[in-house]
Amino acid sequence: MDLANLAQTLAPLTATPARSGVLLDVDGTLAPIVANAHEATVPQATRDALAAVAERYGLVACVTGRQAMIARAMVGLESITYFGNHGSELLPAGGDEAVVAPDAAEWTDRVKAFSRRAWEDFELEGAGVRPEDKGAIQGFHWRGAPDEAAAEAMVRRVAHAAQEEGLGIHWAKKILEVRPAVEFSKGSAVGHLLGEADLDAAMFCGDDVTDLHAFEELDEAVARGHLRHAFKIGVDSPEAPPGLAPASDILLAGTEEMRALLELLAA
Repeated sequence: MDLANLAQTLAPLTATPARSGVLLDVDGTLAPIVANAHEATVPQATRDALAAVAERYGLVACVTGRQAMIARAMVGLESITYFGNHGSELLPAGGDEAVVAPDAAEWTDRVKAFSRRAWEDFELEGAGVRPEDKGAIQGFHWRGAPDEAAAEAMVRRVAHAAQEEGLGIHWAKKILEVRPAVEFSKGSAVGHLLGEADLDAAMFCGDDVTDLHAFEELDEAVARGHLRHAFKIGVDSPEAPPGLAPASDILLAGTEEMRALLELLAA
């Protein structure tokens, strides 16, 4: 990463930090991807850099597939906003609990009931699949399964069954999420955050297919005249989706370069 060129590229964002927003994914962006998602953490150096950014910029928020409270525990900063579960729940800076969107909350019991049945019917534990309970969203991870290909095939059967029952599904890095059949995304979360702020420039940093929705929302905000400048920062990895690089204005090599970018913003 050429810091001098990067600093020049981001000058419209860094010139007036009080009127700029820094929006970030968590897993694969701030926290390195690990075999067991429950063990993921944000390194202290990255946390320190983000804390310094939060003191300077008008809007700093994490937009993540994690539950908002879990994301805040991972990141370790209470002074910023967290949009969790792909935009379906909001934890304001300093808040005590996340607020789940009512239309998503209404599906919680139905999604959980399906996931309990699927866990037994498809014998997912024997395939090495790990469940993740995120309330209205239920995750099925196959990263690290003894036979990942076989585990993925089993999870794909779960996805088909979920759709047959009228539920929503979403694929990310070696995870299926069964979710409410209502519209929410990282893009809708970014749209909400930008709508509540008065900014000239904003950036979003992410590594997965879900983050492309946030990129699209930044482009739309510029097209509407709501932002003057937008920067789409991709964080590359061997598991990056094919669309990440072409959609990114800047492509970082990994989470270490993400930390260096935060240090640049804080300088």
